[in-house]
Amino acid sequence: MRTVVRAAGLSVRVYPRALIVGVVLLLVALATALVNLTTGDFPVPVAEVLKSLAGEGDAGTDFIVYELRLPRVLVTLLVGAALGASGAVFQSLTRNPLGSPDFVGLTTGAASGALIVMLIVGGGGVQVGAGAIVGCVVTAVVVYLLAFRRGVHPFRLVLMGIGVSALLEALNSYLIYRARLNEAVAAQVWLIGSVNGRGWTEVVIVAVTVAVLVPMVVYFGRHLKLLALGDEMAVLQGVPVERSRAVLALAAVGLSAGATAAAGPIAFVALAAPPLAARLSRSPSSGILPAAAMGAALLSAGDWAAQHALPGNDIPVGVVTAALGGIYLTWLLFHERRGARA
Repeated sequence: MRTVVRAAGLSVRVYPRALIVGVVLLLVALATALVNLTTGDFPVPVAEVLKSLAGEGDAGTDFIVYELRLPRVLVTLLVGAALGASGAVFQSLTRNPLGSPDFVGLTTGAASGALIVMLIVGGGGVQVGAGAIVGCVVTAVVVYLLAFRRGVHPFRLVLMGIGVSALLEALNSYLIYRARLNEAVAAQVWLIGSVNGRGWTEVVIVAVTVAVLVPMVVYFGRHLKLLALGDEMAVLQGVPVERSRAVLALAAVGLSAGATAAAGPIAFVALAAPPLAARLSRSPSSGILPAAAMGAALLSAGDWAAQHALPGNDIPVGVVTAALGGIYLTWLLFHERRGARA
């Protein structure tokens, strides 16, 4: 069921259930973020956190909220949203539930770029983020060129992505093997994916990425359902196929690159968020914004679990998302097998 809203000469198709699901998921993500702001070595009541956010808190509370916790919480929300939106685009373009940045090699390529900066160039901070973005973009170009043969077939794109990802995993392992012990440990922690210790620099990186690319993805995302029907059908409906596909793919690559630059290669959020949002909205496809909201909610909940899973030990959120992703993949394979038998 959909509703067409017309205003100022523009018409927008609105799917009420998807809209409601997206709003609810956004509220869940914000509520979880608020809980994360209150918990830590120095618990702060919700009322005090809200006063601090409103500019009426005392100096001690402001320091805890603005300097220690708010950057981490914002990075968590924005990275989750970026991964959710990126995963929705890739799964729609490839017509494959495994067509996410995790499986087509983008996050591995971003990790390779970051490791080269960390372990060979000796850079840190913003330089590592820039290396991750460059690595992600270069990997995307390589996968596209390898998969191109009179066009890009979705299945071939996924297979090439998996192959390139395996090669890059070998490169990453070699880079860590040849590094000094302290460098290798730091690199391995970064590879897990973590929002621990993230500051305002990372917030700016991922916030600019989301602010620029999500509106672009939403605008061109109108064509995703028609593209899924095939190029000929999309052309008959007046869709600029190659331009739409190129813009969507580049924007999705940018979202994945910005998220990885800010928090490392956090696994399975981009894979799981779109189909989970689609199930809640009872739609064959999730829609960009519900998937982004689901990604933000999943990563916020995962960060809360990471802080409380082991008392006194704040583990990287990538450990939690990897565990949840393994459960999700097992369920997905079981569901597909049962459907095939039926």
